[in-house]
Amino acid sequence: MPLPVYTGRFGPTQAERLLWRAGFGPRRGEARSLASRGLDDAVRSLTRPPGERWVGPPPHDDKGRPLAPADAYGHDHLWWLDRMVRTRRPLVERMTLVWHDWFATSNASVGSQKLMLAQNRLLRRNALGSFDHLLVAITANPAMLIWLSGTDNRKDAPNENYGRELMELFTLGEGHGYTEHDVREQARALTGWTSTWKQGKGQVDFRFDPSRHDSGSKTVFGKRGTFSWRDSVALCVHHPQHAPFFVRKLWSYFVPTLPDARTQAGLEEIYRNGFEVRPVLEAILRHPALYNGPRMVKPPVVYVAGLLRALGRGIDTTAWVWLSEGAGQRLFYPPNVSGWDDTRWLDTNTFRGRWSIANTALDKVTLGERKGKKASKVPNDPEAIVAGALALLGDPTIRRETHRELVAFARGSLKGATGWKAEAYPPLVANAVRQLLAVSPDLQTC
Repeated sequence: MPLPVYTGRFGPTQAERLLWRAGFGPRRGEARSLASRGLDDAVRSLTRPPGERWVGPPPHDDKGRPLAPADAYGHDHLWWLDRMVRTRRPLVERMTLVWHDWFATSNASVGSQKLMLAQNRLLRRNALGSFDHLLVAITANPAMLIWLSGTDNRKDAPNENYGRELMELFTLGEGHGYTEHDVREQARALTGWTSTWKQGKGQVDFRFDPSRHDSGSKTVFGKRGTFSWRDSVALCVHHPQHAPFFVRKLWSYFVPTLPDARTQAGLEEIYRNGFEVRPVLEAILRHPALYNGPRMVKPPVVYVAGLLRALGRGIDTTAWVWLSEGAGQRLFYPPNVSGWDDTRWLDTNTFRGRWSIANTALDKVTLGERKGKKASKVPNDPEAIVAGALALLGDPTIRRETHRELVAFARGSLKGATGWKAEAYPPLVANAVRQLLAVSPDLQTC
């Protein structure tokens, strides 16, 4: 079934939205460059990227020391945020974030940054590949085995945690195509995983032990057999409800409205032909709904990474850990197995966190006297001040209403600024306009 394809103008504004939805926003001039390639080539450049090549300085902490993501507090978050900022393969990194939310695993229970980083690498390797292969790998992943009690699931005491979430959250959707009997039988099929506890190291040597596996006959989705853990995965992926669930869930990360019936059916047809992620993504990124539909709120870490990319600033402070957490999203610590709640990205608490993020992102380019250096001269001109703020942040697309309000704010703040005030006020107003632009609805959404 042929799918709709966007045929409208593909200019810098559309390319900017694509770079935000399929990555972390454009660097300076990147939206215009991508637009010149046309829609099809622009999408292919994201879904079929060249090898990684980092842009910008290596990350460091507040004292200039390299990051230690495997053991230093919060450095795992900084390490991944740095990848988002410096990557030349934004869709790979964005899909790694999608899978982190899809298979939400938290270090709050895993208790090992090393194991969480290993899971992160697994998600990245499979970011654009086969969902079938990814699901097999995540089922046997040590961090997941700890998180959803896989190593506690043995034939004489089946644990239903992973079997339930495998169907409810990962492959079918709550209440779609499975029963409580299926949960119990899936738990039996998934028995057999174990590990060894070592003092000072925690759980190590994760392995499948046949003596812990229930090799008896099970009935899952009305089918009978001596199902193994691999069979458990295959039964879910080949279930009639899986493709509809997969398409709806993947679509939701890129478009805030439900796909129409034609789009849903067309994406399912593409997906069923090998369970490959890339071709489904390519169809979504070329779909009219992505360009003509409503805006989406940027997740906090996407917002942070995008600000830093636009400013050309790298990871140079550990503050991004608590700032991101204050806005509602700390990497490697989703709130529960369902992942983050996108409807909570902007509330009275998390928006305060975003204000602090913008303030910190802009602090190194604040205008005024700093450490004995004379303040930069800023024209006493509201339009020029707004234009300067836009240029600093990479010339993002904003609505006319937003531009008008920023100019009105600058004009009102400069009113009566004569004499010494004519020179002293403009830098202060320019700083305020930059902050207001960074926290405006236009930059919180894409």
